[in-house]
Amino acid sequence: MQSGDDEAIWQSVLARAPGAAQALPLYAPLLAGPLVLGRIAQTLDGKIATASGASFWISGPDDILHTHRLRALFDAVLVGAGTIRADDPLLTTRLCDGPSPTRVVLDTELSLPAHHRVFCGGPPTLIVCAADRASSRDRDVIGAPRAGRGLDLTAVIAELRRRGLSRLFIEGGGVTVSRFLAAGLLDRLHVTIAPLLLGDGIPAFTLPGVARPEDGLRLDWTLHQLGRDILLDIPLRAAAR
Repeated sequence: MQSGDDEAIWQSVLARAPGAAQALPLYAPLLAGPLVLGRIAQTLDGKIATASGASFWISGPDDILHTHRLRALFDAVLVGAGTIRADDPLLTTRLCDGPSPTRVVLDTELSLPAHHRVFCGGPPTLIVCAADRASSRDRDVIGAPRAGRGLDLTAVIAELRRRGLSRLFIEGGGVTVSRFLAAGLLDRLHVTIAPLLLGDGIPAFTLPGVARPEDGLRLDWTLHQLGRDILLDIPLRAAAR
């Protein structure tokens, strides 16, 4: 997205929203320059799904609309292979005006079958897998270096930016967002908290542990109301341990 287009896209995204001016403090920090935004919607007890993987719907309709607006404001929306398997999302902009982003799927072993909806028409979809698995040309596949059990995410971002996708929305799941967060690659983080308790379930974040609370990452945030949910807008580049 070119910076000169920001105002037009902003007006388009919020065209259906009553009181659009009130939304400016939430969206204004997202409108200019290269940006990597992580996104999590969780319960009050920190879960993104039940133990069986069910996640529809943890957050309410206002938060779902917010997710569609974020898609419209970014060049690309990125998810991990686990999210595709569990939810089979379209990752398009349907609930608001504005363009649908390029869809990017991290699939290290190139294991996802072609029947998932992101591969069956609509906006372009890129698959990022390990370079040693990137032999298939049936779909648009990008090879990236391995790093541990996953991919070198710095290299992934660099390759996407080389392709003109400089504004990247990391929509899920929790493991994928956590890996970008742990690698220090997120500029901002949006965490929605729904007034819901699940007890057992899949945790929102999976991060390396620390020995003492003072060794953790202490964050600042701005609070926004999204219907019955609350959203924490967290700038990360200035966060200090």
